[in-house]
Amino acid sequence: MNRRELLCTLPALAAASQLRGQAPKCHLRAGLVAYSFRKPLQAKTMSYEDLIRYVADQGLDGLDTTAYWFPDTSDQYLAKLRNTAYKCGVQLYSAAVRVRLCQATPELRDAEVENAKKWIDVADKLGAGHMRVFGGAIPKGATEAQAIGWAVEVLKRSADYAGRKGIVLGVEDDGGLTTTAEPTVEIVKQTDSPWAGINLDTGNFPRNGYAQVQLCLPYAVAVHLKTKIAAPDGPKEKADWDRLAGMFCQAGYKGFLSLEYEGTDEAEKAVPALAAELRRVVRKYS
Repeated sequence: MNRRELLCTLPALAAASQLRGQAPKCHLRAGLVAYSFRKPLQAKTMSYEDLIRYVADQGLDGLDTTAYWFPDTSDQYLAKLRNTAYKCGVQLYSAAVRVRLCQATPELRDAEVENAKKWIDVADKLGAGHMRVFGGAIPKGATEAQAIGWAVEVLKRSADYAGRKGIVLGVEDDGGLTTTAEPTVEIVKQTDSPWAGINLDTGNFPRNGYAQVQLCLPYAVAVHLKTKIAAPDGPKEKADWDRLAGMFCQAGYKGFLSLEYEGTDEAEKAVPALAAELRRVVRKYS
């Protein structure tokens, strides 16, 4: 090897050496759940376009577009949102909708699959790669095992459709059948689809929050990060985002950590400081 070849090779060798010496890190991104701004969105004092620009101003990477307050779902409106997001450098990475998996009769399950398909089409037009769904309530007189079976049927059929569009469905731990980690995990395990996982909300578990999060981590496809988490005996305490981010990384999670603000202060006043803290955590662990 001559001198010129040696000089060309040295940078590559140095880079390879550096890579070998680095500790493995996960890849996290900072997002905001539109539900954080539910009051101004409901009151129509803020539009989704306004919120997209706000996300960009806060230095966040994307918006989980809780779709409850879309004025319509026409192609024209969705294209406008997508264009606004592109111009702001914001990713519309998720759509959160009111699909409830647990339905007691074949007719209700068929209807809920069609509801899911409608919203999967909306998510596709937004360019979102993920859509959040709910487990739903356990019908009166039904066992948890029966309810899980019904939810699995709806999720499996919906995930088959979502997969054709490259969209993952995330079941959120949020009351009813999915109040705790165990049945939420069981729904996803029995569905057994690469297009179904858990939309892991760190603040929704009624007790023992960190342990419940740990159970869900192997199945997490999206994360809602809240300022509070349940202590082992139930009361909510301040969430340790560094601890949670470390858990996500240890489990190999890659993707968005989505700030979902549910405090009593106005979101416009509370979110900037929380967004700055989220950016810090994401930088630290990515």
